Amino acid sequence: MASQHRTARTALAIVLAAVPLAVATAGVGHAAETSVVSVAGVGLDDAHKKDIAMQLVSSAENSSLDWKAQYKYIEDIGDGRGYTAGIIGFCSGTGDMLDLVEHYTDLKPGNILAKYLPALRKVNGSESHSGLGSAFEKDWATAAKDTVFQKAQNDERDRVYFNPAVQQAKADGLRALGQFVYYDAIVMHGPGTDSDSFGGIRKAALKKAKSPAQGGDESAYLKAFMDARKVVMKKEEAHADTSRVDTEQLVFLNARNFDLNPPLKWKVYGDPYSINS
Repeated sequence: MASQHRTARTALAIVLAAVPLAVATAGVGHAAETSVVSVAGVGLDDAHKKDIAMQLVSSAENSSLDWKAQYKYIEDIGDGRGYTAGIIGFCSGTGDMLDLVEHYTDLKPGNILAKYLPALRKVNGSESHSGLGSAFEKDWATAAKDTVFQKAQNDERDRVYFNPAVQQAKADGLRALGQFVYYDAIVMHGPGTDSDSFGGIRKAALKKAKSPAQGGDESAYLKAFMDARKVVMKKEEAHADTSRVDTEQLVFLNARNFDLNPPLKWKVYGDPYSINS
Protein backbone atom coordinates (compact mmCIF):
# COMPACT_ATOMS: atom_id res chain seq x y z
CA MET A 1 0.00 0.00 0.00
CA ALA A 2 1.54 3.30 -1.11
CA SER A 3 0.63 5.38 1.91
CA GLN A 4 2.53 8.41 0.61
CA HIS A 5 -0.15 8.74 -2.02
CA ARG A 6 -3.11 8.55 0.35
CA THR A 7 -5.01 11.84 0.31
CA ALA A 8 -6.73 13.67 3.13
CA ARG A 9 -9.95 15.58 3.33
CA THR A 10 -10.99 19.08 4.33
CA ALA A 11 -13.45 19.43 7.18
CA LEU A 12 -16.76 17.93 6.19
CA ALA A 13 -19.04 20.30 8.07
CA ILE A 14 -18.77 22.74 5.16
CA VAL A 15 -21.90 22.79 3.03
CA LEU A 16 -21.57 22.79 -0.74
CA ALA A 17 -23.44 26.08 -0.89
CA ALA A 18 -21.83 27.09 -4.18
CA VAL A 19 -22.99 23.90 -5.84
CA PRO A 20 -26.72 24.28 -6.46
CA LEU A 21 -27.86 20.66 -6.34
CA ALA A 22 -25.27 19.21 -4.00
CA VAL A 23 -26.42 17.69 -0.70
CA ALA A 24 -25.23 19.41 2.45
CA THR A 25 -22.63 17.32 4.29
CA ALA A 26 -23.33 15.38 2.17
CA GLY A 27 -1.23 12.56 -20.45
CA VAL A 28 -1.53 11.26 -23.61
CA GLY A 29 -4.62 9.44 -24.62
CA HIS A 30 -4.37 5.95 -26.02
CA ALA A 31 -7.58 5.75 -28.00
CA ALA A 32 -6.40 2.69 -29.86
CA GLU A 33 -6.05 0.86 -26.56
CA THR A 34 -9.54 1.73 -25.33
CA SER A 35 -12.24 -0.20 -27.16
CA VAL A 36 -15.45 1.32 -25.82
CA VAL A 37 -18.38 -1.03 -25.33
CA SER A 38 -21.56 0.50 -26.72
CA VAL A 39 -23.52 0.78 -23.47
CA ALA A 40 -24.28 4.49 -23.50
CA GLY A 41 -26.02 6.60 -20.94
CA VAL A 42 -25.48 4.54 -17.78
CA GLY A 43 -24.63 6.79 -14.86
CA LEU A 44 -22.02 6.25 -12.18
CA ASP A 45 -24.78 5.28 -9.76
CA ASP A 46 -25.32 2.08 -11.75
CA ALA A 47 -23.96 -0.71 -9.53
CA HIS A 48 -21.32 -1.87 -12.03
CA LYS A 49 -20.17 1.67 -12.84
CA LYS A 50 -19.98 2.48 -9.15
CA ASP A 51 -17.72 -0.52 -8.60
CA ILE A 52 -15.51 0.70 -11.46
CA ALA A 53 -15.34 4.12 -9.81
CA MET A 54 -14.30 2.55 -6.52
CA GLN A 55 -11.57 0.56 -8.26
CA LEU A 56 -10.29 3.70 -10.00
CA VAL A 57 -10.14 5.63 -6.74
CA SER A 58 -8.51 2.72 -4.94
CA SER A 59 -5.78 2.52 -7.56
CA ALA A 60 -4.73 6.03 -6.55
CA GLU A 61 -5.54 5.86 -2.85
CA ASN A 62 -4.31 2.34 -2.11
CA SER A 63 -2.26 1.20 -5.12
CA SER A 64 -4.78 -1.62 -5.53
CA LEU A 65 -8.05 -2.26 -7.33
CA ASP A 66 -9.33 -4.28 -4.36
CA TRP A 67 -11.25 -1.47 -2.69
CA LYS A 68 -13.19 -3.85 -0.46
CA ALA A 69 -9.94 -4.84 1.24
CA GLN A 70 -9.66 -1.28 2.55
CA TYR A 71 -12.41 -1.43 5.18
CA LYS A 72 -9.67 -2.45 7.63
CA TYR A 73 -7.10 0.11 6.49
CA ILE A 74 -5.89 2.58 9.15
CA GLU A 75 -2.71 4.60 9.58
CA ASP A 76 -1.39 8.07 10.26
CA ILE A 77 0.17 9.25 7.02
CA GLY A 78 1.76 12.30 8.64
CA ASP A 79 -0.40 14.93 6.97
CA GLY A 80 -1.60 16.61 10.15
CA ARG A 81 -5.06 15.06 10.01
CA GLY A 82 -4.54 12.21 12.45
CA TYR A 83 -5.62 8.76 11.37
CA THR A 84 -6.70 8.06 7.80
CA ALA A 85 -8.80 4.91 7.51
CA GLY A 86 -11.35 2.87 5.63
CA ILE A 87 -12.53 2.71 2.05
CA ILE A 88 -12.50 6.46 1.45
CA GLY A 89 -9.87 7.73 3.88
CA PHE A 90 -12.00 8.86 6.84
CA CYS A 91 -9.82 11.12 9.01
CA SER A 92 -9.85 11.50 12.78
CA GLY A 93 -8.83 15.13 12.46
CA THR A 94 -11.47 16.28 9.98
CA GLY A 95 -14.72 15.00 11.45
CA ASP A 96 -15.69 12.31 8.97
CA MET A 97 -14.23 9.48 11.06
CA LEU A 98 -16.26 10.72 14.01
CA ASP A 99 -19.37 10.85 11.82
CA LEU A 100 -18.67 7.31 10.67
CA VAL A 101 -18.29 5.84 14.16
CA GLU A 102 -21.39 7.70 15.32
CA HIS A 103 -23.33 6.23 12.41
CA TYR A 104 -21.95 2.75 13.15
CA THR A 105 -23.08 3.17 16.76
CA ASP A 106 -26.54 4.23 15.62
CA LEU A 107 -26.73 1.04 13.56
CA LYS A 108 -25.16 -1.17 16.22
CA PRO A 109 -25.09 0.26 19.77
CA GLY A 110 -22.29 -1.10 21.93
CA ASN A 111 -20.03 -1.94 18.98
CA ILE A 112 -16.29 -2.31 19.52
CA LEU A 113 -15.55 1.27 18.41
CA ALA A 114 -18.31 3.01 20.39
CA LYS A 115 -16.06 3.42 23.44
CA TYR A 116 -13.75 5.66 21.40
CA LEU A 117 -16.41 8.28 20.62
CA PRO A 118 -15.35 10.62 23.45
CA ALA A 119 -11.73 10.46 22.25
CA LEU A 120 -12.72 11.01 18.61
CA ARG A 121 -14.71 14.08 19.62
CA LYS A 122 -11.71 15.38 21.56
CA VAL A 123 -9.15 14.93 18.76
CA ASN A 124 -11.44 16.25 16.02
CA GLY A 125 -9.69 19.17 14.34
CA SER A 126 -6.22 18.01 15.34
CA GLU A 127 -3.60 15.40 14.53
CA SER A 128 -3.68 13.96 18.05
CA HIS A 129 -4.05 10.24 18.82
CA SER A 130 -4.99 10.92 22.43
CA GLY A 131 -7.28 8.18 23.71
CA LEU A 132 -6.88 6.18 20.49
CA GLY A 133 -3.48 4.66 19.65
CA SER A 134 -2.68 1.00 19.03
CA ALA A 135 -5.79 -0.25 20.83
CA PHE A 136 -7.99 1.78 18.49
CA GLU A 137 -6.07 0.55 15.45
CA LYS A 138 -6.56 -3.06 16.53
CA ASP A 139 -10.25 -2.57 17.25
CA TRP A 140 -10.74 -0.82 13.89
CA ALA A 141 -9.34 -3.90 12.13
CA THR A 142 -11.68 -6.10 14.14
CA ALA A 143 -14.69 -3.89 13.37
CA ALA A 144 -13.83 -4.04 9.67
CA LYS A 145 -14.89 -7.70 9.64
CA ASP A 146 -18.39 -6.67 10.75
CA THR A 147 -20.79 -6.26 7.85
CA VAL A 148 -22.60 -3.56 9.82
CA PHE A 149 -19.40 -1.50 9.97
CA GLN A 150 -18.84 -2.09 6.27
CA LYS A 151 -22.37 -0.82 5.64
CA ALA A 152 -21.64 2.25 7.79
CA GLN A 153 -18.55 3.01 5.71
CA ASN A 154 -20.55 2.60 2.49
CA ASP A 155 -23.31 4.83 3.84
CA GLU A 156 -20.96 7.66 4.80
CA ARG A 157 -19.07 7.39 1.51
CA ASP A 158 -22.35 7.85 -0.33
CA ARG A 159 -23.73 10.59 1.90
CA VAL A 160 -20.66 12.80 1.98
CA TYR A 161 -18.87 12.07 -1.29
CA PHE A 162 -20.51 9.88 -3.89
CA ASN A 163 -24.10 11.08 -3.97
CA PRO A 164 -23.31 14.83 -3.95
CA ALA A 165 -20.69 14.38 -6.70
CA VAL A 166 -22.95 12.35 -8.98
CA GLN A 167 -25.95 14.59 -8.36
CA GLN A 168 -24.01 17.73 -9.23
CA ALA A 169 -22.39 16.13 -12.27
CA LYS A 170 -25.76 15.08 -13.63
CA ALA A 171 -27.08 18.61 -13.05
CA ASP A 172 -24.09 19.90 -15.04
CA GLY A 173 -24.96 17.57 -17.90
CA LEU A 174 -22.02 15.20 -17.44
CA ARG A 175 -22.02 11.52 -18.27
CA ALA A 176 -20.33 8.76 -16.25
CA LEU A 177 -16.77 9.96 -16.89
CA GLY A 178 -17.58 13.46 -15.70
CA GLN A 179 -19.42 12.03 -12.71
CA PHE A 180 -16.28 10.09 -11.82
CA VAL A 181 -14.08 13.17 -12.31
CA TYR A 182 -16.28 15.01 -9.80
CA TYR A 183 -16.28 12.09 -7.38
CA ASP A 184 -12.50 11.68 -7.42
CA ALA A 185 -12.11 15.41 -6.82
CA ILE A 186 -14.51 15.51 -3.87
CA VAL A 187 -12.75 12.49 -2.35
CA MET A 188 -9.39 14.25 -2.44
CA HIS A 189 -10.39 17.86 -1.78
CA GLY A 190 -13.58 17.52 0.24
CA PRO A 191 -16.89 19.30 -0.15
CA GLY A 192 -16.89 23.02 0.49
CA THR A 193 -16.93 26.47 -1.06
CA ASP A 194 -13.32 27.61 -0.58
CA SER A 195 -10.98 27.75 -3.55
CA ASP A 196 -9.18 24.52 -2.65
CA SER A 197 -12.36 22.44 -2.28
CA PHE A 198 -14.53 20.68 -4.84
CA GLY A 199 -16.88 23.68 -4.98
CA GLY A 200 -13.99 26.06 -5.59
CA ILE A 201 -12.52 23.88 -8.33
CA ARG A 202 -15.88 23.69 -10.07
CA LYS A 203 -16.30 27.46 -9.83
CA ALA A 204 -12.85 28.00 -11.38
CA ALA A 205 -13.67 25.57 -14.22
CA LEU A 206 -16.94 27.35 -14.98
CA LYS A 207 -15.00 30.59 -15.46
CA LYS A 208 -13.05 28.91 -18.25
CA ALA A 209 -15.73 26.80 -19.96
CA LYS A 210 -19.48 26.29 -20.00
CA SER A 211 -20.84 23.02 -18.67
CA PRO A 212 -22.91 20.85 -21.03
CA ALA A 213 -26.01 21.94 -19.11
CA GLN A 214 -25.12 25.52 -20.09
CA GLY A 215 -24.68 24.54 -23.72
CA GLY A 216 -20.94 23.96 -23.51
CA ASP A 217 -18.81 21.17 -24.92
CA GLU A 218 -18.44 18.26 -22.50
CA SER A 219 -14.80 17.58 -23.38
CA ALA A 220 -13.76 21.23 -23.09
CA TYR A 221 -15.50 21.62 -19.77
CA LEU A 222 -13.97 18.47 -18.26
CA LYS A 223 -10.53 19.60 -19.44
CA ALA A 224 -11.09 22.95 -17.73
CA PHE A 225 -12.15 21.17 -14.53
CA MET A 226 -9.10 18.92 -14.57
CA ASP A 227 -6.80 21.88 -15.16
CA ALA A 228 -8.38 23.79 -12.27
CA ARG A 229 -8.03 20.75 -10.04
CA LYS A 230 -4.35 20.31 -10.86
CA VAL A 231 -3.68 23.89 -9.79
CA VAL A 232 -5.10 23.03 -6.37
CA MET A 233 -3.30 19.68 -6.18
CA LYS A 234 0.08 21.30 -6.74
CA LYS A 235 -0.41 23.56 -3.73
CA GLU A 236 0.07 20.66 -1.30
CA GLU A 237 3.02 18.28 -1.37
CA ALA A 238 0.86 15.22 -0.64
CA HIS A 239 -1.21 15.95 -3.75
CA ALA A 240 1.47 17.34 -6.06
CA ASP A 241 1.68 14.22 -8.23
CA THR A 242 -1.17 14.81 -10.68
CA SER A 243 -0.95 11.46 -12.47
CA ARG A 244 -4.43 10.42 -11.29
CA VAL A 245 -5.58 13.18 -13.64
CA ASP A 246 -2.90 13.10 -16.34
CA THR A 247 -2.50 9.36 -16.90
CA GLU A 248 -5.94 8.24 -15.76
CA GLN A 249 -8.79 10.68 -16.32
CA LEU A 250 -7.24 12.40 -19.33
CA VAL A 251 -6.63 9.03 -20.98
CA PHE A 252 -10.35 8.31 -20.81
CA LEU A 253 -11.24 11.84 -21.92
CA ASN A 254 -8.87 11.78 -24.88
CA ALA A 255 -10.42 8.47 -25.91
CA ARG A 256 -13.81 10.22 -25.64
CA ASN A 257 -15.01 7.45 -23.35
CA PHE A 258 -17.66 9.66 -21.76
CA ASP A 259 -19.64 6.66 -20.53
CA LEU A 260 -16.57 5.20 -18.78
CA ASN A 261 -17.06 1.82 -20.40
CA PRO A 262 -14.45 -0.92 -20.07
CA PRO A 263 -11.98 -2.05 -21.10
CA LEU A 264 -10.09 0.69 -19.28
CA LYS A 265 -6.31 1.05 -19.11
CA TRP A 266 -4.51 3.72 -17.08
CA LYS A 267 -1.55 4.48 -14.84
CA VAL A 268 -1.32 6.11 -11.42
CA TYR A 269 2.05 7.10 -9.95
CA GLY A 270 3.62 5.12 -12.78
CA ASP A 271 1.82 1.85 -11.98
CA PRO A 272 -0.35 0.32 -14.75
CA TYR A 273 -3.91 -0.88 -14.13
CA SER A 274 -6.73 -2.23 -16.23
CA ILE A 275 -10.41 -3.15 -15.93
CA ASN A 276 -11.49 -5.44 -18.72
CA SER A 277 -15.20 -5.78 -18.12
